[in-house]
Parts: sequence; structure tokens; C-alpha cells
Amino acid sequence: MFKLGLIVNPLAGLGGPLAMKGSDGLDISVVPNSDRGRAGTRALRCLAKIAQQVATKVTVFGFEGDMSANSAGAREVAGLPFVSVGCPESASHTTSSDTQSAALALSAAGVDLLLFVGGDGTARDICSAIGLATPCLGVPAGVKMHSGVYAVSPESAADIVLALVSGGLVELGEGEVRDIDEEAFRAGVVRSKYFGELLVPRLGGFLQHVKSGGREQEELVLSDIAEHITEGMEAETLYVIGPGSTTEAIMTHLGLVNTLLGFDAVLNNELLAGDLSADQLATLVSKHAGPVKAVITAIGGQGHILGRGNQQLTPALIRAIGRENFIIIATKTKISGLGGRPLLVDSNDPELDAEWQGYISLVTGYRDVIMYRVSASGD
Repeated sequence: MFKLGLIVNPLAGLGGPLAMKGSDGLDISVVPNSDRGRAGTRALRCLAKIAQQVATKVTVFGFEGDMSANSAGAREVAGLPFVSVGCPESASHTTSSDTQSAALALSAAGVDLLLFVGGDGTARDICSAIGLATPCLGVPAGVKMHSGVYAVSPESAADIVLALVSGGLVELGEGEVRDIDEEAFRAGVVRSKYFGELLVPRLGGFLQHVKSGGREQEELVLSDIAEHITEGMEAETLYVIGPGSTTEAIMTHLGLVNTLLGFDAVLNNELLAGDLSADQLATLVSKHAGPVKAVITAIGGQGHILGRGNQQLTPALIRAIGRENFIIIATKTKISGLGGRPLLVDSNDPELDAEWQGYISLVTGYRDVIMYRVSASGD
């Protein structure tokens, strides 16, 4: 089940018709009743398109009331199941504090994607609350739209969600959050400034190193993946490099001896130990004082990322490292070969496998990351 977080800013866009150039500090009493509900209507347009195609595969999470275009206590919105994670401080008037609280609650609930409906002020509030912790996608509804985190329309946002749910290749990258000084803007002076970044999914195919037939040149792509990983390696962080030809490219890039069908440990770009057993890995991880990250890949054709060929990663060790510290790498050709089927986990611990279900980031090239679904059952 895809967990879709939703935040609607009911005030978004209402300042436009009033020539306010924005909605920050808007007094709702001056807005005609006929103009209210714009953001909610755009949210429902997006959700309705999602519901038409994957109603049984998506659950919406959000604050009750206008912040989810939903009636308090209702169990569905636009035909999709709805789960409440809280409510705004006031049912009659929401604030930026409510947006931030909702973003924190949705991130804590583990939503796969946070869909928000608003303008630059809404993006700014969400950015300040959760930063890069949870992938986010904006549905444009505000007066100011300078940030690079929005789909071009509610329907376009729905298309991205549908691609995620169906197992399409959806890239994940950082999008700028920008905002302007509304007081200066109303005086005719544009002062736009960079505020931060959000992780944003966007549709895309093979963006680099492609032949005319649309297939990646594997050697070049593996080199790109290796460069991306090694460039981001941090000092005093223990990297556990798993088996496979994809991960082998990382060791080759570092100039280190590699165990093709085993686990190697790398610290400060040096080989610490090679061909490690489960017990040896557990000992290394438990004694290392700094951060630990595991780099693994998917098995071509099958899609397993845990439980096939890397059983040295016991359930206890997987928990000790933490899902958030796993770096999963794969070429887009390998992922496309799954035909939309999910990546699989089979750690021999059903509870752990259930914890891994959902959407995860995959490194597919140099600074090229996609989101993809993980399942324990293959459904």
C-alpha cells in the first residue's frame, strides 16, 4: 500500500484575486466565499485521478478538515482511504505552524511521499520542518510559484504518483525552495531568495549514457554509480560493500581488492577486511564507533535486495545498521527488467521484512537517484 501524505494550505492562492501578490498574513474574512476552497479543489482533482486508477493501492494520511480537503472524522477523501495523523490548532483558520506540524507528523508516520498543495510559503514551511527527510511533491495552488518543487498541474502530480505506484522509473532529486519578500514585492521590488531544498520525485527515463536504442551502456553506468558513491563517502564511516558486479565497480573505482560474492569492509577509502562472514560483520559493526553504511544491489531478473546472495546480513545486523543507512544501487536497465514488479526482501524475519516495505531510493547513476517500491510478498 502506497502511503500518500497530504497537506493542503486552505489559504493558498486566495491573495491573488485581491492583488496581494501572495497569501502570507491574509485575513480570511476579506475573501469572498465564492473564492474560498481553491486549494482543496485542486487537491481533489489530483486525488480523483489517482483514485480512478489505483484506488485499492493508495492510502491518504493527513490532518483532518481543510488541510486534507476532508471532513473531520471521514475515512476517505476523493475515493481513497484516509488516515488522520492529527488536526490543526483551529478548525476555522490554519497557520504556517499547522503546516509544519502536519509535515512532522506525516514524516514520522513514514509516508512514502508528501503531497502538498500551496505556494512558495507552503514549500518553505515544509522545508523548515522536515528538510530532506521525506520525498515531497507540490501541487501548484499559490500566488507565488518560484520554487522548483511543483508539478505543472494537479493532474501532472497525479501522473507522478501513479508512476510510483505502478513501478515506473521516477527520479528523485533535490529541488530548490525559493520565496520572495511579499512586502517588497507589493511595493514593486522582487527579492527572491534561496531558502532550502526538498527531495522531489520527477518522471524521467535514461538521462545519461544511452544508445539510440534506449539501452544503457553498462560499463559507463557502473562507472557513474561508482563515482557517485565514492564521491559521497565520509571519513570515519564504515562502509560494508555487498556482493555483485554492480558493487564491484565501487571497489574497482577505489583501487581495492574485491570479493565478488562476499562482503568487504572499507574505512577511509582503505580495505579494512575482506570476504566477511555474518559474525565477522557483526563484530566489526558493533565495535566501530562511527557511522555504518551498507551498499547492496538488486539481483537482476528477481529483484531481491535482501535474502538472496547476501545472507551475511542477518536480521539482527540489518536492524543494527538501520534501513536508512542502506545504499541500494542498480542500473536502470536492471530495474526496467523487473517490468514494474517491486524489489524484494526475504530476510527470514517477517517483521523486519514488513518494516522494509514501502518506497526506497536507488542510486542509478552519477547524481541520479530514483524511487522504487519494496515488497516482502511480490505484490
